[in-house]
Amino acid sequence: MPMIQSRILLAVFVLLLLSGVGLGDSQPAGEASPSDLIKAVIRNELNSPQKTDIRWSYRSEREVDGKQETREVVETKSGSLNRLVAVGGKPLTEGQQRQEADRVLRVSRDVNEQRKLEQTHQKDVQQCNSFLQMIPNAFLFEYAGTSGELTKVTFRPNPNFQAPSFEGKILHQMSGEIWVDIKQQRLASIDGQLLNDVKLAGGLLGHLEKGGQFVVKRAEIAPGHWESVEITVNMRGKALLFKTIAVQQKERRSNFQSVPDDLTLSDAAGLLLKEVFIAER
Repeated sequence: MPMIQSRILLAVFVLLLLSGVGLGDSQPAGEASPSDLIKAVIRNELNSPQKTDIRWSYRSEREVDGKQETREVVETKSGSLNRLVAVGGKPLTEGQQRQEADRVLRVSRDVNEQRKLEQTHQKDVQQCNSFLQMIPNAFLFEYAGTSGELTKVTFRPNPNFQAPSFEGKILHQMSGEIWVDIKQQRLASIDGQLLNDVKLAGGLLGHLEKGGQFVVKRAEIAPGHWESVEITVNMRGKALLFKTIAVQQKERRSNFQSVPDDLTLSDAAGLLLKEVFIAER
């Protein structure tokens, strides 16, 4: 399954802005209402100038349905390209490395594969943005305290919200807490759970069970540029919201380094395979 670009992880926030815990303190004197704060945060996430002018390479340690994989990922203008470097914590054998190198080169040169990457990317971006835009109307918000530069806001379903889609229906069944960097008005973390069972089209298109959890932690990896560094999805059931998010998965991202914003998939393949080629000499 292709890796999504870091900023598509906004998609993750989306699902996250869905999770959580109880209510908190009343609005601090002199501060914006919690609803206005969340609106400002979402505007920043959707329109941040840093979203498009920096691309990254990073290491992804991911576990999906009990299977552990470590990949090196490079973002490009056409999507993300990745190279598998370890399975279950063990490095690939020489034969496996050659097979993986062949796959990376094939994807970087295959127009059809590139088109699939871009289609997946665009679908997730559209769904992510749609979710984010529903947040202010879907929930009721309350301040719940501070910790340093971070402010905690809890949210629960707004009973007057009419979900316009299956995704909105799932969104509206969630409750949780959001930590916000108050100075930059950016998302720092989300932690929450599904309040009720959700069935899509009576269960024909999937279902998610009450109690499912979603956690995302973000970090400022460059001045003004926030990325997801930890993602945990622990849902019970089966439903496809984002092509690149599994119902059961954990992912940790590290070793972020900026790469040229005009990088092509061929360039990314060269970066990913550089170590392999050096090792064979």
